[in-house]
Parts: sequence; structure tokens; C-alpha cells
Amino acid sequence: MAAQAKIIALANQKGGVGKTTSTINLAASVAALGKRVLVVDSDPQGNASSGLGYDNSNGSPHLYHCFTEEVAAASAIMPVAEMKRLALLPTHVDLIGVEVELMNATQRERYLERLLTPVLGDYDFVFIDCPPSLGLLTINALTAADSVIIPMQCEYFALEGLSQLVRTIRLVKNSYNKRLAIEGLLLTMFDGRNKLTHHVSTEVQTHFKDRVYKTVIPRNVRLSEAPSHGKPALLYDRKSTGALSYLQLGKEFLRNNNSGRAN
Repeated sequence: MAAQAKIIALANQKGGVGKTTSTINLAASVAALGKRVLVVDSDPQGNASSGLGYDNSNGSPHLYHCFTEEVAAASAIMPVAEMKRLALLPTHVDLIGVEVELMNATQRERYLERLLTPVLGDYDFVFIDCPPSLGLLTINALTAADSVIIPMQCEYFALEGLSQLVRTIRLVKNSYNKRLAIEGLLLTMFDGRNKLTHHVSTEVQTHFKDRVYKTVIPRNVRLSEAPSHGKPALLYDRKSTGALSYLQLGKEFLRNNNSGRAN
């Protein structure tokens, strides 16, 4: 029997912190480094889907159909062009309705876990892009996940939101998912010329120590442009600072997992 994929949720209830950019580009980097990777877009905005080339105009199935049990996950997963080890379970704005439709369902926090279970043997890693909220879709992702990566921008309010997110992770761990761990904190949109950037970075490292990735993601125009072309930065401009930073992060991520950290 094939080993089961490790599931990593990328979560932060604060928007605009580079969560989707990190999901797309970390997943692409890990795939480029030889692992079989699935991206699950659990954010109804669908930015990870469009950023990996998904076009819903042909009416193909997506995550909403899996939640409502109209199709199995295997039928909705699609390959990502030019990346043979990377696949996508796309989403659509319809996914917004899931929070209402599952309101009275039994074990409503386990729907994502159940629908992903049949495909876990096909991948080494599954990365789930969560919505910028702590609602039912994020709770589903945290219940399904083995660990969480928290992307955060180096700004004052990021620290306030971080404590709330950590409380939610602890709640899910205690109530639904004993194996859930913090995989790492990722500093994004890093500007080394800014004093506040260094202050926030120091604060985070003081509290989370070796859970903070050594790799930081700088502000980079190419990273911002790549999604509009439906490509990860590695395909859009592989020599850009952003692409190289995420490739470095992919290597650090794999080293951490080979050493057994966050399992």
C-alpha cells in the first residue's frame, strides 16, 4: 500500500499576507524538487485555482461538488500544465455556500478529511489554501491537516492576528485532530530596509524559535505578476528573486520533513 500524503494547511485569517502566493509557489517548488504534490483550493475566491491555470468556463467539477458528494475528489483533480508532478483540486465561488449547507450536518468539520482520504496514496504532500477567515472551511482544512504553515507579513497587526490563529489551531487540535502541529511560520513581503520588518521578525522568532522558516519571501514584482498568467513563479520567471526564494523554501521544507520535524 502506498504511503499516505502529508497534508499541510496554509492558514491566516488576515488577508493579503501572501497565503495563496505561498501555497502555489511552495507546492510548485516541492514538485520541482521531485515530490508528487496536490494543491487543494479551499478558498471560495479561487485565486490558487486561477493562479495554477484553472478555467471554470467549461463547467468542469470542483471542490464544491466534492463537498456536496456529487463527484469524488479524483474526478475533480486536474494536472497543472508544464509541471508533471503537480496537480490541483480547484474551487469556485459556489464554495461559499458550503458553510450554510453544512450548518446542521453531523461531523461537519470532517467533510474535507473524508473526501481527500481516497486520493492521499497518490501524493507525497497535499497543500490546502484556506480562506482568510476562521470559519467552517478553515476548520475543515485544519481537521484534515497534519500540520499548518502560517504565512505572515512583517507588520504590527500581524502579531495580533497570530495569537488568535494559534488559539484556533489549539482548539482544533484538542477537539478534532490530535496530530495537528505548526509546521512553520513564513515571513512574507519581507523588506530588509524597514525597521518594523526586523522588529516583527525578532518578536516572532522569540516566541516560535525554530518553527520560523529561515527562508524569508521578499517583495517581488514577478511573484505578483505570475498568477495573472496562470503560472507559478518558477514557470513564469524561474530566475526571479521570488521564484528562487520559494525554491529555497521548498528545500528547507523538505529538509525539515526528512528530519521528522512537525510530524
